[in-house]
Amino acid sequence: MTLVTWALLALFVPLGVAAFIGLVVPLRRTGRPAALISVAGALVSLASAGMVLAGGSAALKPGVHATVGWLTAGTATAVGVHLDGTSAWMLLVVTLVATCVQIYSLGYLHDEPPPALGRYFTYQSLFLFAMNTLVLAPNLLQAFLGWELVGLVSYLLIGFYFRKPSAAKAAVKAFWVTKFADLGFLIGLVTLYAQTGGFEWTAVTPAATFVTLMLFFAVMGKSAQFPLHIWLPDAMEGPTPVSALLHAATMVAAGVFLIVRAEPLFEQAALTRDVMAYVGAFTALFAACVAVVQSDIKKVLAYSTCSQLGYMVAALGAGDTFAGYFHLSTHAFFKALLFLGAGSLIHAVHSNELKDMGGLFRKMPFSGTVFVVGALALAGVPPLAGFFSKDLILEAMHHHGLHVPLAALAIAAFLTAFYMTRTVMLALFGTPSHAAEHAHEPGIDMKLPLAVLALLAVGAGFLGGPLAGLTGHDYAFHFTPVGGAGTAIGLVGIGMGYFMFGPAQGGAAIKRGFAPVGAFIRYGLMDRLATVAYGIMLAVGAIIAWIDRYVIDGLMNWSGWILLVLGRRLRALQTGNVQDYVYAVALAVVVFGAWGILR
Repeated sequence: MTLVTWALLALFVPLGVAAFIGLVVPLRRTGRPAALISVAGALVSLASAGMVLAGGSAALKPGVHATVGWLTAGTATAVGVHLDGTSAWMLLVVTLVATCVQIYSLGYLHDEPPPALGRYFTYQSLFLFAMNTLVLAPNLLQAFLGWELVGLVSYLLIGFYFRKPSAAKAAVKAFWVTKFADLGFLIGLVTLYAQTGGFEWTAVTPAATFVTLMLFFAVMGKSAQFPLHIWLPDAMEGPTPVSALLHAATMVAAGVFLIVRAEPLFEQAALTRDVMAYVGAFTALFAACVAVVQSDIKKVLAYSTCSQLGYMVAALGAGDTFAGYFHLSTHAFFKALLFLGAGSLIHAVHSNELKDMGGLFRKMPFSGTVFVVGALALAGVPPLAGFFSKDLILEAMHHHGLHVPLAALAIAAFLTAFYMTRTVMLALFGTPSHAAEHAHEPGIDMKLPLAVLALLAVGAGFLGGPLAGLTGHDYAFHFTPVGGAGTAIGLVGIGMGYFMFGPAQGGAAIKRGFAPVGAFIRYGLMDRLATVAYGIMLAVGAIIAWIDRYVIDGLMNWSGWILLVLGRRLRALQTGNVQDYVYAVALAVVVFGAWGILR
């Protein structure tokens, strides 16, 4: 089979599975068979993505296109798949993480009632189709379709426990914040079409700055950049495997992938790239500060995701597309590992709170080990995956003279190592809680994905060279002073975290001294920022509601009133008498005859 055929299999098999499970009511209600069918579909999609990549870089470097025409406002635009090194690798990453999440879910959600389980795996398959639609899009219009479908299914997954008020509110919040940001995508699309007559990734337009700023606004919502990050922590209300899916290689990474894919457009907009560099760096630092004071293990990882996405956006803003894309890839593996590892700990103690854990490494050595591997990879400890990609980003900031963002990312690197050490110490090596006394390892269906992701978290950093060759970039790892300083900063953060939260608890006095700072970040700063962001959204919503009510609805109501009035007036002309109609015809003949003579 051709590369395109394999890509189409990877794209449409999950859609077929979702349709089959969703439409066959008895199957959906039986739960376990639906789950197994969904996992089988994900495995087929993964194998197909692997075959695309195995097809050879020689074919992927120039790009492989398979599209059909679709009429849009009188102009044919392409719909289909676009394969090159960038999309082929991302297709593999997405399908791999999604497959691991689905296999893991077999054990994690084992006790869910059958209808809920069938519904969950229907959403999972539909989500995989949506992401693959975005990844394989030949132009921005199809990417927008995948983008919106990703947002819709994310809403369904976050609100999976919809009878729980907090989960329902979190799903609605995620939906509306991202939809608000998606207005930027829509405005960018309309502007691009008006300027170029198409939706191509490689379009050249004098409005590139405006178009890319609008696209970046959409990215800020989807990829949780400040101040549109406010939905992400609440999204933890979904099942833990959903958190891994959304926060690793899929929903939040969609924004970063969009910028990578639209690189030719962003190269025309220096202002947009400067904005990206500073917004990304600030988000990385801000989110790392907030992660330090979280007591919920999933919220620690959620803010960590915000921070790491800030790293990627800053790298793309510096103009180093490969650095951002490489970190997107490595982050997908170790962040999925961390969320699924946290899920094992939560599954054991039935609580997200770090205070309800403690001493779990002795009870759960396998889960504890893979979680530590993920934490070290996130902290950038060599030679794990995060070390290589984070080093490349710091080098990019230094090379392009972005010293303020570089300083922010360096401080964020210290905080990342610090809060992950804190999390590891409290959850795995702290004083055992009552809930942790009966903890035990999960089954093989949860262990297997953890093992696969742990291996990737260890070794994916060494794939930089092949990935660079596949995507047409130059890459050769060099341990430079900037990279060495970044590693040293991370090791200092680990040491500080161990000193303050390790077995010796040597930092008790320091913890007491910084308690007011932590309280301010957690309760003062966060509350104020959330209030400001909420107020801005309310104001914008009020303006839109006013326009909708008094302009759009007003025009429609006014036109309807005019038609009603005219109808009442004209109805009087219909008397039902034939003589009246004859007189009217005769009068019309006279009038038109006179008008013709006068002309």
